Amino acid sequence: MSRTYFGTDGIRGVVGTPPITPDFILRLAHSVGRVLKQHEARPSVLIGKDTRISGYMLESALESGFNSAGVDVVLLGPLPTPGVAYLTRSQRASLGVVISASHNGFEDNGIKFFSAQGSKLSDAWEQEVETVLERAPMWADSAGLGKTRRLDDAAGRYIEFCKSTFASELSLKGLKIVVDGAHGAAYNIAPKVFHELGAEVIAIGCQPDGMNINHGVGATHPQALVKAVALHRADYGVALDGDADRLQLVDAQGRLYNGDELLYLMVDERLSSGQSVPGAVGTVMSNMAVELALQARGVQFVRAKVGDRYVLEALQQHQWLLGGEGSGHLLMLDKHSTGDGLISALQVLQACVRSGKTMAELLASVALFPQTLLNVRLKPGQDWQASAGLAAATQAVQAELAGQGRLLIRASGTEPLVRVMVEARDAAQAQDWAQRIARTIGVAA
Repeated sequence: MSRTYFGTDGIRGVVGTPPITPDFILRLAHSVGRVLKQHEARPSVLIGKDTRISGYMLESALESGFNSAGVDVVLLGPLPTPGVAYLTRSQRASLGVVISASHNGFEDNGIKFFSAQGSKLSDAWEQEVETVLERAPMWADSAGLGKTRRLDDAAGRYIEFCKSTFASELSLKGLKIVVDGAHGAAYNIAPKVFHELGAEVIAIGCQPDGMNINHGVGATHPQALVKAVALHRADYGVALDGDADRLQLVDAQGRLYNGDELLYLMVDERLSSGQSVPGAVGTVMSNMAVELALQARGVQFVRAKVGDRYVLEALQQHQWLLGGEGSGHLLMLDKHSTGDGLISALQVLQACVRSGKTMAELLASVALFPQTLLNVRLKPGQDWQASAGLAAATQAVQAELAGQGRLLIRASGTEPLVRVMVEARDAAQAQDWAQRIARTIGVAA
């Protein structure tokens, strides 16, 4: 299904360049409002945002667009993406809207939507919105306009929700935790969550100025967290991205843990407490070592396409609860309807507190396979899939891997690139095999 504006996670781009312009965003909200009006007479939407300076402009455009279609608006102010998802569900709203470009720099921004159940919407819904976008607007008359109000305690409600996902008989007392808010949506929320659960908190990346979101801090720049953990001799470090739906975790030794390892920890904690975990979902990029470790525990492992929405679809299809990506997007569907960096961190810390073990001790039996990822630039019009040389090299590498590693070749969805990933127990072999495949396609970017 071809879409013009929607990508893998809403609509995103450079502010001031179509489609991230106030006129388009107004038309987008108006069109979404018309779609909502097909199903209910008086829809209501919640709007949250991160800390980018452009959020003010886009928030106003969204508000006007929805009101012009006869849709009521509730403004939440700066709030993590999963916080908007939670409040959309708890407030019985028709739709949740987030103004954010996640881990991108402040020059970018975007719009993404959540259903009334707090989950990502389908490709078919996005296609319906794009169809309405091509039609002439149908402005509501004065009597039919929507109204706007502000929910003043949105942050406080979300903080209490996050805390409720942590076992009531446990606390974080005695732990020193560095919390990096990426100068983003969780800057005023994340430190409070950990503090109110008993931890001593050192906050970094919690002073947004509208233009420093994700700049040198947060989940995409974890070295700031590693340095702060060492400086303050902290027990753990938690870094979120700009909209706080993903995380990075660091232990007292400065070791970074990726989402694949954190997913294993969450599964392990549930198994250790006697809960049933029939299966978990990763992506085509998930590390094979975690897959093998889960299978050894009797947990089936299924791979989805890259993107948390596809992980969610696979979880729903199998009626499982736990899934995630190596990037730190993690899902626990009995805790939240969408990926949540704060709640994910709490689940991992809960496993450590309950067991009395560190993350390293809990993961002692899981040694990640080295991965080599190469980006190969394509020539204009190049049909890389028809290459006989690529087919032969692929067959040869897969034979040499012999079930002890993986080869993945996929096209980028946004650039003229082919991504070649090889995973094997030996790092040098993974590098050699990836380069062999890449040479049959073109020149590494």
